[in-house]
Amino acid sequence: MKRTIYIFLAAFSLTLTSCEDFLQREPLDFGNDQAYFKSVDDMMIYANTYYSLFPGMRSGSWGGVYADDNNSDNQTGTSANSLFYRGDKYTPLVKDSHWKFDNIRNLNYFINRINKKIEEGSIAGSPELINHYLGEIYFFKAYEYFRLLSNLGDVPILDQVFSEDYDALIAASKRAPRNVVARYILNLLDQSKSLMMQKAPQTGRLSKDAALLLKARVALFEATWEKYHQGTAFVPGNPKWIGAATYPDFAFEGGTIQSEYNFFFEQAIAAADSVASKHTLYANYIDLFNDTKGTAVGSSEVILARYYLQGVNAHAASHFLKRTGAGTGYTRSLVESFLTSDGLPIYADPTYKGDAVMYDMLQNRDTRLVKSVKAGGLIINGTDTLLNYKPQIWSSGNQGTPTGYEVKKWISEEAGQESTPTSGTSATPVFRAAEAYLIYLEAYYERNGNLGGNCDTYWKALRNRAGVNSNYIATIAATVLSKENDLATKSRGNYVDATLYNIRRERRSEFIAEGMRLMDLKRWRALDHMVAYQVEGFNLWGDIYKIYSADHIKVGQNVSSSSLSTYLRPFQIVSTSIVYEGYNFPKQHYLEPIPVSEILMTSTNGEDNSPIYQNPGWPRKIAGPADYSFDCD
Repeated sequence: MKRTIYIFLAAFSLTLTSCEDFLQREPLDFGNDQAYFKSVDDMMIYANTYYSLFPGMRSGSWGGVYADDNNSDNQTGTSANSLFYRGDKYTPLVKDSHWKFDNIRNLNYFINRINKKIEEGSIAGSPELINHYLGEIYFFKAYEYFRLLSNLGDVPILDQVFSEDYDALIAASKRAPRNVVARYILNLLDQSKSLMMQKAPQTGRLSKDAALLLKARVALFEATWEKYHQGTAFVPGNPKWIGAATYPDFAFEGGTIQSEYNFFFEQAIAAADSVASKHTLYANYIDLFNDTKGTAVGSSEVILARYYLQGVNAHAASHFLKRTGAGTGYTRSLVESFLTSDGLPIYADPTYKGDAVMYDMLQNRDTRLVKSVKAGGLIINGTDTLLNYKPQIWSSGNQGTPTGYEVKKWISEEAGQESTPTSGTSATPVFRAAEAYLIYLEAYYERNGNLGGNCDTYWKALRNRAGVNSNYIATIAATVLSKENDLATKSRGNYVDATLYNIRRERRSEFIAEGMRLMDLKRWRALDHMVAYQVEGFNLWGDIYKIYSADHIKVGQNVSSSSLSTYLRPFQIVSTSIVYEGYNFPKQHYLEPIPVSEILMTSTNGEDNSPIYQNPGWPRKIAGPADYSFDCD
């Protein structure tokens, strides 16, 4: 019988103290340790608890992967995002912060305890499975550390569960340089890969290739972060680095920052190629995101997916997306970045008819766009012009769409999937081989400055699946960066070359509505380019407004004025909007702040001497917003 892991089945729970701070916690209480962790099944049940860390869809309520890109230039919610403007983002409480080590501590306990029991030979079960589940735990520790790295940069490296010794806890809280943390994560994933099976023991479980793909993701992230943020307060190796006083003798393992980020590029290339060379792409892109039968998500492309079961953990994605605007919407910037089927940018293709009519806009376009957005407005059916769908721009909250470009990608058309907020059983891909293809492309070009190796094979495979002419050289030649409506045309305020931009474009197109965009914008340092940035939706005042009645759209209440733009501007509907003049990204927001309480708690004798240095521009002593005069560069 085929076995599938459903995340809700994680029945193992830990008895923890109620304190919030990791420095204040007492040692963990796992109950009768001698009675537990005695068999491979105990290990499996314990590992199950961490599968909920992966992105997925919510059961019974709004939200999930389909709205995760609301924090980017790809999608937006109905409210302005405080990440992109000054003043409303504050140093958080520990419970609301990324400075959390609960999972790290618990995983360390498991790793140390299980390794001891393996040495003793006291765990019953197949050695292969014992190693596999231990490998899963190393994976989850790496996954958690990547969360810390990507949000906070420098963080403490913890390999043990600490006692209540105050001095030992303070010493352990010392932040390690981000590149050291990244190397540590790669080592954890190497351990994970060496222990896990090539083929997962159950559907929905991790495998060797999941470890390799995460390794490639981490390595590319760190390589590009170091390359584009070098010389700033966010990267070691220069006097502006926030950890310079703590590490006065810091030196990169490779000698220079260039050798360091090239090391990570090379690690990304090797890991990504190892995955991509073994996994072909599934022929039908959109089926990967609405599959209830396990056909698409069970294909070679999907390395890991989250599964759902009726009556147990079924989700609400189709319920909200099919019936409403789901409180999200694609942006004009995202939609315009997709190529035509001839492989040309829209401004370079004479057959492109513009976006005054959404039906025209979607003709002869990349199928990843066509299948991912609802075709609102009028459509042509033979000789007839019919009203297809009215985007719900008149509705508020999670019922409406702020941009008019409603998300279709995650909707299952199977009967009953949309009936209730607990009816959805379509799986959520977590790791796909397509990501390995894209990581290889980007890392190879960044490292070598050309498209050698397997770049041609992987890029053409992605474009062929998307119904786009595979001649990427023609796309590059036709690209005019100044005509692109995309923050990713620049890094550090300067245009990148057309080849690199088109690799970034491919990534944006492939991962539409998958929650990947913000991480990319940060590591590319593309948010420097977000100045007086107006979020725009569909071309409402071009022609589409004619399908709405006067009581549906009202300027100043639910739509912006045509005098501002023919495109719907959700944050210029009312003049009192805090971002009426547009988003202006503060560089201090590239990293998340550390709770002030953690810094104060690890200071001694009333002095400001904590080993936890604060992230650039954020306060150390009193909670509040960032100091926007702080020079991050």
